[in-house]
Amino acid sequence: MVYRIYRLIMADIYYVGVDVGTSSVRAALVQQHGAILKIHTVPITVNNSNPDFYEQDSGEIWQAVCQSVKDVTCDIKDKTQIHGVGFDATCSLVVLDKDLDPVTVSPATGEDRFNIMMWMDHRAKEQADFINSHDHNVLKYVGGKVSLEMQTPKLLWLKSHMKSTWAKAAYFLDLPDFLTLKTTGQFSRSLCSMVCKWTYMCDGQTQGWDLNFFKAIGLEDLADNDWEMVAPGTECGRVSAAAALEMGLCESTHVATSVIDAHAGGIALVAAEAKTKQDLIGRLALICGTSTCHMCVSVDPIFAHGVWGPYYSAMIPGYWCAEGGQSATGALVDHVIKTHPAVNKNPDKNVYEWLEGILDEMAEKQSLCSSTFLTKDLHLYPDFHGNRSPLADPSMVGMICGLTLDSSERSLALLYLATLQALAYGTRQIIEQLTTCGHNITSVLMCGGLSNSSLFIQTHADALGVPVLIPQEQQSVLLGASILAATASGDYPDLTAAAVAMGGKARTFEPRKDVKRYHDQKFAVFKKMQSDQKDYKHIMSGM
Repeated sequence: MVYRIYRLIMADIYYVGVDVGTSSVRAALVQQHGAILKIHTVPITVNNSNPDFYEQDSGEIWQAVCQSVKDVTCDIKDKTQIHGVGFDATCSLVVLDKDLDPVTVSPATGEDRFNIMMWMDHRAKEQADFINSHDHNVLKYVGGKVSLEMQTPKLLWLKSHMKSTWAKAAYFLDLPDFLTLKTTGQFSRSLCSMVCKWTYMCDGQTQGWDLNFFKAIGLEDLADNDWEMVAPGTECGRVSAAAALEMGLCESTHVATSVIDAHAGGIALVAAEAKTKQDLIGRLALICGTSTCHMCVSVDPIFAHGVWGPYYSAMIPGYWCAEGGQSATGALVDHVIKTHPAVNKNPDKNVYEWLEGILDEMAEKQSLCSSTFLTKDLHLYPDFHGNRSPLADPSMVGMICGLTLDSSERSLALLYLATLQALAYGTRQIIEQLTTCGHNITSVLMCGGLSNSSLFIQTHADALGVPVLIPQEQQSVLLGASILAATASGDYPDLTAAAVAMGGKARTFEPRKDVKRYHDQKFAVFKKMQSDQKDYKHIMSGM
């Protein structure tokens, strides 16, 4: 369906940005200076064949890409006005045979159509633990531990558990690279994906695979290759004749080297209100979707345990990128709401607005200056899908303290508020880790579904104690993909120049001083719950 059209098409130069998220593909038509004119969204299937198994179909995704691109460009009569197309996608693993046909990663269904092991797939815990039991230099660049969400543990799982798939597979690609392959007909690998998710080493002086690492973990056959590594935004080819027919574009269209979806959002977010490259430092970008990624850049490499990176030129050329994250944020809010009995009492309106309205009424009845104070006796620990940062512990689980027999809509509203606050405290703990290790975070920028809630935004500003900026163009991930397209087309001298030119304005939410002490105390409870959970595990470890 068409998401929106909010400006008349007036400029002569356009770009197409394509974002492949967890549950949908979106394409946007973007003017040269960053105005998004039209968005089209196509849902895609997530196959949850076992509790920790999440799989997708690369064929379905490609068809969704073509459909969405055709729709947003259908009003452009002269397709040569579309100078470039850029892609971002989740960091999911695509498996193809020698003919580029899908090879299954689904032991439950055995269907070759499910040939993508998604980013959120957690089946490779044992393999991640095995890799982390070795003292490898590459682990230094992923916060000290490789995540089971990254590609090397997943590849090792496939090699160990799906031998027929391993034997049949000829190509393993990150999903962003699969999209540029399908569009150009040419193989190339994004430095963003390879450095961030495949342990490719790059420090600005030298780059390459650590062959000893791959040999030690039993994947030495994958390191023996001649993959072409390309910096994000660099042209990796033109739209092929076959893809041009499917996408409704012309063959002269430039195709940009892709990035991971969070990094696309990071590119656009850190550039909002920026005038120069130096303005990009000290900003923490939160890309809030099913999970939340926390992105910032620095001039020099800064190593922080539990924070992925530093990655050289993975997001902004010449800068080191650090990436923290929370494994379940939008997914957690949805889970908390959908599993509460009072959700069925929701009138026919936006559920978040409904709950926030209830909170305002409760605060007014209790003569409170803010609904913030309603959760004094209700505390939630948010790691329902493990902790990505800063603990890097996928075994962490969620906790709730303060439950009663109340099952009313008021109970749900309070639980909703406690969840938003807990997510803010998770970000605060990530900032603490970044700051301790040498970063200086002066502001936070947000995009994604949760950033549509003013309560979510203000809660973060208050809990973090720094301004939160919301870009005027809130579709930052799509804007980031179009910035890649603008760079590849040659309309801007480099990616940084394109980002600064297209980043746009932002609205600022300042922290409120009258709730600071309350959030400080709640944050202390948050950390105590985290510590208590570890103690409980220790107590029960002897069973």
